[in-house]
Amino acid sequence: MRPLHAVLAGLMMGAASPDRALAQEPLAIGSTFTVQSAVLGELRRINVYTPPGAPPGTRLPVLYLLDGGIAEDFLHIAGLVQVSVGNGTMRPFIVVGIENTQRRRDLTGPTASARDSAIAPRVGESAAFRAFLRTELIPEIERRVPATGERAIIGESLAGLFVVETFLLEPSAFSTYIAVDPSLWWNDNGFVAESGRVMRTRPGSIATLYIAHSGEPGIATLAREFADSLGAGAGPRVRWRLDAMPTEGHATIFHPAALRAVRWLFPVPPGSPAGQ
Repeated sequence: MRPLHAVLAGLMMGAASPDRALAQEPLAIGSTFTVQSAVLGELRRINVYTPPGAPPGTRLPVLYLLDGGIAEDFLHIAGLVQVSVGNGTMRPFIVVGIENTQRRRDLTGPTASARDSAIAPRVGESAAFRAFLRTELIPEIERRVPATGERAIIGESLAGLFVVETFLLEPSAFSTYIAVDPSLWWNDNGFVAESGRVMRTRPGSIATLYIAHSGEPGIATLAREFADSLGAGAGPRVRWRLDAMPTEGHATIFHPAALRAVRWLFPVPPGSPAGQ
């Protein structure tokens, strides 16, 4: 897929007459800033999209996007939110994209599997990444933008694994968790077997979880087994949903699954101006 700026430049060049070039202006859909993380010991780039139309100072929920770089999934999800808010099928959300530095280090938890450990020089440091989100990034975002305190997180593949892990280990970190084709094979399918036990030992209500899986056989099987285990342990205390998308593959599921997720999780209330 060609970068957006390359496509726009090509269109401009094609529309220009031979003796007159069209003037070019920057195309901005949001803002970018960096956070020097003491927890991770590195500089992290953050991209932010705020849907237009809200009166100044209006507080909005925040959707935290893993794999949130400009060359990753930020433009896809920001565009999805823009369209969904515009057509009245989603409440307005601010999108915060977290760009990767060492993806497999940050999005995976501890593992006893040699196969898992071989996928990158460093793996298994999700606890540190979660601490970065909780103690550094979220406070910085809520200092910079008018946020309501309602927080959601979304990720696919290894990022989906991180979403599931955070839901199980730190459910109060976010209000809503969206995991698309999560890599539940990590650590010999550890979370598949453990989800029911974790749910049974946790008192009170917890956050909402949405999981979608593609038609990839291994991923689909683990997602269904995880859901069975989760349901057996959680009972009626947990709001959750498993969506099967058998015609999608691992490389194609994220965008259609994200659309389903936001329509189910964040609908516009009946009678509101955006829903009329």
